Amino acid sequence: MRIALDAMGGDYAPEAIVKGAILAAQEIDEGTSLLLIGKEDVVSSLLKEYGYTGNNITVVNASQVIEMGEHPTKALTQKTDSSISIGYGLLKMQKADAFCSAGNTGAMLVGSMFSVKAIEGILRPPIANFVPKLGGGYGIMLDVGANADCKPEVLEQFGMLGYIYAKYVLEIPNPKVGLMNLGEEEGKGTTVIQAAYQRLKANTSLNFIGNIEGRDLFNDKADVIVCDGYTGNIILKMAESIYDILNHKGIHDPFFDKFNYEAEGGSPILGVNGNVVIGHGVSSPTAVKHMVLQAQKMASTKVWERFKKHYSE
Repeated sequence: MRIALDAMGGDYAPEAIVKGAILAAQEIDEGTSLLLIGKEDVVSSLLKEYGYTGNNITVVNASQVIEMGEHPTKALTQKTDSSISIGYGLLKMQKADAFCSAGNTGAMLVGSMFSVKAIEGILRPPIANFVPKLGGGYGIMLDVGANADCKPEVLEQFGMLGYIYAKYVLEIPNPKVGLMNLGEEEGKGTTVIQAAYQRLKANTSLNFIGNIEGRDLFNDKADVIVCDGYTGNIILKMAESIYDILNHKGIHDPFFDKFNYEAEGGSPILGVNGNVVIGHGVSSPTAVKHMVLQAQKMASTKVWERFKKHYSE
């Protein structure tokens, strides 16, 4: 297995990314290797400086970098030898089983749509994020930012993508799918949410349990939380702020520590032809390590192939 990692993406790249790659190299499965994409002389020098002596990291040269503030589409068009462009190229040619980057989020989204492309039948690939559960483990919430405004059929697909991911990657036997709403009753919500409810309810492939409210986010009522990207992003940022506030006040708890973005390392883009994980722009070496390990789990469970199989039947 080969996992491509953008060495130049992120606020603290390339130093934090290279350090994270070294940490990940110590924990990835035997037979798995890292393809560290970036300016070869810089990346190789850092590997040497940090004392890396292993044989499961290979440096792939990329002469250009898409900066965090650049326009995604324009940058990808003009910088064809950037680390993000090279990473998607490796994924598309199946020379990598997954691609991870903490770089320009917009470029990662645009690249996923125009390079590896959406799986046939998928309307709008979402970004997913992990929700810690009071009973232990994680659930998954989608979308958290890729699609601010969604049609009912798109929300239904989010439910299916989340169900498949939760079943095979999170190893939940029959994940419970809930629709985020302002009340539990079937008739609550906007016309879009009401229509999405009916589509989810009629989908016999899903274990749909109905509407859930914000207070159900961290309990065991639902393993998969379906919402549009506007709602999901607000929930995600609020959860991150709770962790920051508790950390600032010196309050530490194993459950709330899972709110830290480092815990999972990144958010997967689901519904594209390949395993893609987007890291936080301020990713630390620990976050990078967990991002790589998450990508390894996605690749080993063949989750994107499972998405493709479901929508080709």
